[in-house]
Amino acid sequence: MAVNSKKIAVYVLVVFALYLIITDPAKAADYVQIGFEGISDAAKAIGDFMTWVANGGKS
Repeated sequence: MAVNSKKIAVYVLVVFALYLIITDPAKAADYVQIGFEGISDAAKAIGDFMTWVANGGKS
């Protein structure tokens, strides 16, 4: 019986996240903060690009 590799990857990721939270909550919080900062920076960059496109590509 073949096991779906996507399910295995998700399972491993969840187990790793739980392990990290249990063993070092402060480091887990730092990782979450870094992730949200990355998402925020990406959203800002997309917004800046869309504004540039809406202005006809002018600086």
